[in-house]
Amino acid sequence: MVEVGNLPEGVAADARTGRVAVGLREPDELALLDGATGRVEQRVPVPGPPRHLQLAGLGGPVLVPAESANELVQVRLRGGGRRATPVNMQPHDATFVGGRTWVGDERSDTVTVLEGDRQVKRFGVARQPGGLIGADGGRTVAVVSVRDRVVELFDARTYERLGKANAGVGPTHVVSDGKSTLYVTDTAGDALLVFRTQPELKLTRRLAMRTSPYGIAIDVERERLFVTLTGTNRLVKLWTDGPRTVNNLPTVRQPDTVAVDTETGRAYVTGRAEGVLQLVDPGDRAPVR
Repeated sequence: MVEVGNLPEGVAADARTGRVAVGLREPDELALLDGATGRVEQRVPVPGPPRHLQLAGLGGPVLVPAESANELVQVRLRGGGRRATPVNMQPHDATFVGGRTWVGDERSDTVTVLEGDRQVKRFGVARQPGGLIGADGGRTVAVVSVRDRVVELFDARTYERLGKANAGVGPTHVVSDGKSTLYVTDTAGDALLVFRTQPELKLTRRLAMRTSPYGIAIDVERERLFVTLTGTNRLVKLWTDGPRTVNNLPTVRQPDTVAVDTETGRAYVTGRAEGVLQLVDPGDRAPVR
């Protein structure tokens, strides 16, 4: 466990550079750590409180939605150089799909699409977009909307909505296997939801997870899912097949988010209550074929 700063929430781990980025508040900044040692190597100020963090790809940059500033900030993992671009009201999450950055604007119920630092599209989605992720080999983008409790699927080229499905009682985060499967944490509903995107968007399984599953990460190389349970301070590790539980581990207090380095299999869990980052090594066997 390492101390990182005040109120850590979003976290992203990069397999190419071995660096881990953690979003902090008061002051609003991004801590860049050595993923092997946990040592904080650099702190990068950002113009507003960061929430979800994603990487634009291997090697970065880190996509940092600065909520109160209504900006999307891109931060380099090496050197900490940054570039900020205006978006719509209260950006909450961002993902990089099809050469473009897709930003969910939580308070304006829109998605803003950027090419570099230029806005190319803005379109309406269901109320309070929370998590975004690419799917179907980069051909689609999934958007989870918290207030309307749905997941929507959009064509990454035409922006056409391809599907819409109910997503439980209170969905928050989403990840994808990069193909046709989405995993959504239904935080208020104490469940992990599994969706198929092909031939149509459809809920295929609901896995009960007590209590309050929130953060989620996927290691496609090892076929692993990581889900934080904020109500009981646990980290559940699952095989993506099923999904089936591999392990259930104690964590730091209020484990809001988790990321995984797909090179090493190490997971990183933010402890919001104590300002720490927990490092969790793999320690389990590969799935039996």
